[in-house]
Amino acid sequence: MSQQTASQQPASRQHGRRPPEPAAEEAVRPASPHDALRAPLSSLPLNAGLVGLLARAVGGPTLLDLLFHLPEGMIDRRYRPRLAEAEAGRIATLAVTVQRLDRPQRPRQPWRVLVGDGSGTAELVFFSQHQARGLAPGAELMVSGRLEQYGNRLSMAHPEHMLPRTRANELPLLEASWPLTAGLVPKVVARSLRIALERVPELPEWLEPSVVAREKWPGFAEALRLLHFPGDTLVDADPVTLAKRLDAARQRLGCDELLASQVAVGRARRRSRTRPGRGLSGDDTLRRQALATFGHLPTPAQRHVLAEIDADLAAPTRMLRLLQGDVGAGKTLVALMAMLRAAECGLQSALMVPTEILARQHHATLSRLSPVPVALLTGSIKGRARKQALDDLASGRVKLAVGTHALFQHGVAFDDLALAVIDEQHRFGVEQRLMLGDKGEMTDILVMTATPIPRTLLLTQWGEMQVSRLDGKPPGRKPIRTSLHAIAAMEEVCAGISRALAGGTQSGGAQGGGAQAFWVCPLVSESELLDVAAAEARHASLTERFGLGRVGLAHGRQDIAVREAALADFAAGRTRILVATTVIEVGVDVPGATIMVIEHAERFGLAQLHQLRGRVGRGGEVSYCLLLHDDALTASARQRLAMLRETEDGFLIADEDHRLRGGGDLMGRRQSGLPGFRLAAGPRFDELLRLAWQDAEMLLDRDPALTSPRGQAVTVLLDLFGRTDALRTLHSG
Repeated sequence: MSQQTASQQPASRQHGRRPPEPAAEEAVRPASPHDALRAPLSSLPLNAGLVGLLARAVGGPTLLDLLFHLPEGMIDRRYRPRLAEAEAGRIATLAVTVQRLDRPQRPRQPWRVLVGDGSGTAELVFFSQHQARGLAPGAELMVSGRLEQYGNRLSMAHPEHMLPRTRANELPLLEASWPLTAGLVPKVVARSLRIALERVPELPEWLEPSVVAREKWPGFAEALRLLHFPGDTLVDADPVTLAKRLDAARQRLGCDELLASQVAVGRARRRSRTRPGRGLSGDDTLRRQALATFGHLPTPAQRHVLAEIDADLAAPTRMLRLLQGDVGAGKTLVALMAMLRAAECGLQSALMVPTEILARQHHATLSRLSPVPVALLTGSIKGRARKQALDDLASGRVKLAVGTHALFQHGVAFDDLALAVIDEQHRFGVEQRLMLGDKGEMTDILVMTATPIPRTLLLTQWGEMQVSRLDGKPPGRKPIRTSLHAIAAMEEVCAGISRALAGGTQSGGAQGGGAQAFWVCPLVSESELLDVAAAEARHASLTERFGLGRVGLAHGRQDIAVREAALADFAAGRTRILVATTVIEVGVDVPGATIMVIEHAERFGLAQLHQLRGRVGRGGEVSYCLLLHDDALTASARQRLAMLRETEDGFLIADEDHRLRGGGDLMGRRQSGLPGFRLAAGPRFDELLRLAWQDAEMLLDRDPALTSPRGQAVTVLLDLFGRTDALRTLHSG
């Protein structure tokens, strides 16, 4: 075993002050001509109430937030027919003269104004008198709104625009439609945007000129003007040209935002790869002992990713690697092998997981396989046990540790932490990852996820990392037979489970004979309380059917001891069915469980369904996943669920799930919804992302410090999209 004493270690591996890092490549930041765009919305001529409404609608307090509040659509008011030829069901702009004003005879009746243009007549209908009562016969108007046919007369209810004909030039013939909030009208947004656009300074071109020319994209400021006020320049454009110009403007702004993200991520990646580390190489003594206990050789995929990790550990720079593994591919064994490499060098490693249940399960697994002791540190461990764990870590007596976020809390000290492994990174913030890494002098970081990551997010959220991919299943694992069933078939499903529970003994060690089943309750809403209520109701109904003591219950609001007892009873076979919420999504390992039932599967994402399905099929028996769906399932939802029936490839499923649902935030905490971008969206998102990634890589290869004219323009872009501060936060550790 190549274990070295401190005196034998090179200087970079000894205790003491952290060695200085190489000078970071900092771009020369020019004065920010766009600082005026960071002015508060209160600088607009609006009262405080409207400023608050506007800030709520645009999602921020500055003029830049307002400018980035892009329209969700556009209203074309260029259809200007004579009344005799006007078509009902269309938005029309009419030049008319008031002929008669009919006041309502009874309360709640509308005001009706008869108008004409010499070719025919129509009726304007108002349910609010303030617009109608000022009209008089003979008044010449421009009105715009949707025409409808009632009987033999055209009607326009509450015209969206009504002006004296002398002010016809003020009527927007191409009108942007912005997302609003209660109490905010489009006129306020439009007036505010006019002022904000006037304050946009002259900015340098940060995109590659050849790309701008090839795509026929407008400049940054022009793209904003085209989208917010298309009528200023495109009022005479035919529909095809109009659509192309507006689409080009959106693509331009989307590419701007994506380029900012890719340059930021690219610089982070380059910086992380130059941070000093220490070469770790062992003689495989501890690894061989662990594999002997495990009883199986690593799979080819495991050997491949271990080779990549070993190369990083042996390098003189710090490792920052993402290990994305499909469900059941064996990433825990890979993590143990990496941690034992550090132990072979006399150094420590820690595995951080998001929940206490998962921490205890990993601790049990690693303690069974590891030839050296493994400490456990979670929030619930108190008193003498906690003091012992802290003393063992601080003294270096224990080389391996498993825990929750408690591992990086104040007061936790390691003797010499060489490797930090973070499992299910999507459940931690970036700051938490860095805090664990800071527990050691030059800590290598291995991030793991059992949720395969879409290619798109590998370029964004994980772009600063080296990536390893672990696929395939260990020997002996059989395919999981997945089927779809309507909720109306609940009785048939329960009868099938009853037969399975009464069957012969399953391999996997569950006592009592027969199968075991997970029953996952529907994702009711974002409220955990409602999810728990659904689980408790299903637990009661299944207990009534299958008998007291045969059905367990696990959900996130239970006391940790109660939940762990339910999981332990199920793992030992004392209960045959475990009703649960998504707390069992990751880390729960019960080889004897061969049936997974998921209620209202259409409410879950594909990747989450794949994770839940992965809780079965972990032994040698054939396993089944039953997806129960709403009786009136739409064709698109059925097609989505059918993908799970057709494949167990988590990487394919992840790409499809991302396409349908979107990803998470890039450098922040939010991990759901669209991928954290305000301007980048639409069918060309992935194409634009690849373009931005290639451009960023070429730029940083040529000009890593961003000191060239284009590089300085890109620093303006980074500052404009807030990536300078994000980069500083990401690498402050």
